[in-house]
Amino acid sequence: MERPKEEKEYSFNDSKKINRRLLLGSVAASAVIALVKTTTGQFVPAAVAKPASAPPDPTKVQGPPPGAVGTRSPFEQLAKKTSDTSSRTPLQSLYGTITPSDLHFERHHGGVPVIDPTAYKLVIHGMVKKPMTFTLNDLKRFPSVSRIAFLECSGNFRSGKQEMTPQEICGLTSQSEWTGVMLSTLFREVGASPKATWFLAEGSDAAVMTRSIPMGKGWNDAMIAYGQNGEALRPQQGYPARLFLPGWEGNTNVKWIRRIEVSDQPFMTREETSKYTENIKDGKIRQFSFDMDARSIITFPAYPVQLDKGWVEIKGLAWSGRGKILRVEVSVDAGKKWYPATLQEPVLDKAHTRFRFLWKWNGNETEIMSRAIDETGYTQPTLQQLIDARGTDMGGYHLNPITAWIIKRDGSVLFKPEKWK
Repeated sequence: MERPKEEKEYSFNDSKKINRRLLLGSVAASAVIALVKTTTGQFVPAAVAKPASAPPDPTKVQGPPPGAVGTRSPFEQLAKKTSDTSSRTPLQSLYGTITPSDLHFERHHGGVPVIDPTAYKLVIHGMVKKPMTFTLNDLKRFPSVSRIAFLECSGNFRSGKQEMTPQEICGLTSQSEWTGVMLSTLFREVGASPKATWFLAEGSDAAVMTRSIPMGKGWNDAMIAYGQNGEALRPQQGYPARLFLPGWEGNTNVKWIRRIEVSDQPFMTREETSKYTENIKDGKIRQFSFDMDARSIITFPAYPVQLDKGWVEIKGLAWSGRGKILRVEVSVDAGKKWYPATLQEPVLDKAHTRFRFLWKWNGNETEIMSRAIDETGYTQPTLQQLIDARGTDMGGYHLNPITAWIIKRDGSVLFKPEKWK
């Protein structure tokens, strides 16, 4: 008996034809460069914005076999928003607290170097008993550790217009599970001097990124990381090895690290003198402001979401470079009253924490916002409080103001921009 035409076309015996057709379709969908913005605020390839390739009945179509590398559904195409020197994580489109490695934000000073892992070396010298050179295999022979923690660029705040997503406002923060060797282990191996107070971290990129780091941080929780989210570091995140300093500003976490020099004084490099300093009042400059202060942002509802009247679950992220998030408070009336939000477990040290707050919107125009309080008691400030403390000419680093969203009567959600200069 002859098989139905549809069943014959997609039979198991014709898998080569099916696989090639389906795989080519998948590749074509992934290769589209033009991006469009959806109503949920994520950027997707134009060809995926209106998917037309799904079969009417997937039970009648033989799908592709297991692949060597997994891919996202063509209906879930996420992308970072890029500029000349950085790319931002789509915070509003993610679930949980772990950022997919390919969506981790990027900030480079000299591009992404290509480094052969078999030729990689890390030199530790200076005020040590025995200067040593470590290969990547050497580093992997030491006891390894893993921890979940966020990483954030100290310039992670943008304002200016109402049509901005969380990704555009503060998408220079991401979170991963980092794996590597504790720097304290390597310090003991080389015999770091107890009189040493600073060390220099130097990268292998074209900018030869260098920063002075207090030895206290090195002995405490610093890592030389070679793993990220269960795999080797991505090249954009420092492959084959990087310095990771939980809770400290991103540029101190030197990527592609090749040299550590132990000393009894800071090195006053370009990135800590002419850059990465903040003006404060009375003509003074704040230097070596390592910790990232507590911060939060509502990721839903946020531009360009269109709200319907009724119950809404306000959701967002909170984090602090000084420890755990103790609580998050939400205001739905432009800051007149504040209510406790529910924190989603796990609440980890120096890590992104999800929060939620159930709210019934009555259809009137209002402003919603959140503020984070960490376990040190520090409360996320308003922009005016930052200005009062540091002046209007404070530059663009370490700005963590409360972020407000305007809910219009028609349900549109807009960012409330603020100026500090």
